[in-house]
Amino acid sequence: MKSFRLGTLYLVGIVLLTALPALAQLLEWKMGGDSAHFVRINAMVQPWLMLNESNPGTTINSEPQERSVTVGLRRLRFQMTAQITDRALFYAQYGENNFNSFYNSGGNRKLAAFFHDAVGEYRLSNGNELKVGMGLTIANGLSRFSQPSVTTIMTTDVPVFAQATVDQTDEFSRKLSVLARGQIGALDYRFVLSDPFVIQSNGASPPPLGASATFAQKGHSLQYQGYVMWQFLDQEPHLTPYMAGTYLGKKKVFNIALGGIYQPRAMWRTGTSAADTTYEDMKLLAIESFYDAPVGESGHAISAYTGFFHTDYGKNYLRYNGPLNPGQSPAFGNGLPMFGTGNVVYSQFGYFIPHVMDGTTGLMPYVTATFANYDKLSHVISDTYAVGCSLILAGHNAKLSVDLNNRPIFTTSATGAVLKSGRATQFVLQYQVFF
Repeated sequence: MKSFRLGTLYLVGIVLLTALPALAQLLEWKMGGDSAHFVRINAMVQPWLMLNESNPGTTINSEPQERSVTVGLRRLRFQMTAQITDRALFYAQYGENNFNSFYNSGGNRKLAAFFHDAVGEYRLSNGNELKVGMGLTIANGLSRFSQPSVTTIMTTDVPVFAQATVDQTDEFSRKLSVLARGQIGALDYRFVLSDPFVIQSNGASPPPLGASATFAQKGHSLQYQGYVMWQFLDQEPHLTPYMAGTYLGKKKVFNIALGGIYQPRAMWRTGTSAADTTYEDMKLLAIESFYDAPVGESGHAISAYTGFFHTDYGKNYLRYNGPLNPGQSPAFGNGLPMFGTGNVVYSQFGYFIPHVMDGTTGLMPYVTATFANYDKLSHVISDTYAVGCSLILAGHNAKLSVDLNNRPIFTTSATGAVLKSGRATQFVLQYQVFF
């Protein structure tokens, strides 16, 4: 009986994987019989099983916990793309993030989903040289990982620090913006003028005004963003602003890019005395390289990325964060100092080993490393490492990934100094289905 059940589950899995391409075709409608004009529906889910060594002092539902086991939805997405005419595009995305049994937006497990994107674009040129758009969009100025296509990422998660204001003055890295983007030969560019959300609307109590900079709770200014990329080999897709994680050997890409974000008077802190208020500009800059290409004619492929980030959020800014965090606050559970004033180097490398030459199945082991040098940590390096591997079942449509992450633990001394006091490990099993 047991072997019969296992055989049935295996058969069901094969049928589902086989059906994904057909299902995707059923959810795309040609407009007027013209293949260039379409309405397409996509959906994606990334459930996690996470085993985590907790940071010291962690409590879960009011009880101390040295470790935790969490089942949750890291991401859930429903997308609609409509190429209305040769030049007019509509894109919307609805979903939720970090849904687990411990925490959810607003303290109500039924109120987590929201619109991630709702944007209209118009192509002014005959090719992709110039598109303009407006709406709620992830189009961003800092890095390719500030606007990642999460369905195609090589790892189980993106380097979230690159989504610099995530859930502070944006909506999970999306902002209300006016944008211009395009490709002119090897040059890919995007320029964005954003109207950031006020910090008081993010669903959490803003931190009090203090000696370290935080997002200002008075005043309002627009945000200026720019990103330029030189493509030495193949051009990357340009339908939406999202940028791929890996092409599994389907393209030969080598890019170098420069990006930045500037917002005047975005931050505040106390000045020479507690009665004074000092406003500071937010200035973020990144330079990065990305290589993703097949190895010979074998179907194998390499994916490599390295980026340097200079992040100036004002004096001694520091914010903790942890994905799908089961702890009672960001500094506990699996939280670490993820955002801060200082410099960050992030690098990842993966190698795709196909099972068959079509590249739809195979293995992709990877390694990542993050080195953050933040002022508030007295320049003690916050170094995080991960090793993992994805079992590619049907390209990016279905894959099973494991990830082992090791992070530093920081504690605050009686004098207020932030000290590195140890390390903790986190294991993630992720199953992605996308169509």
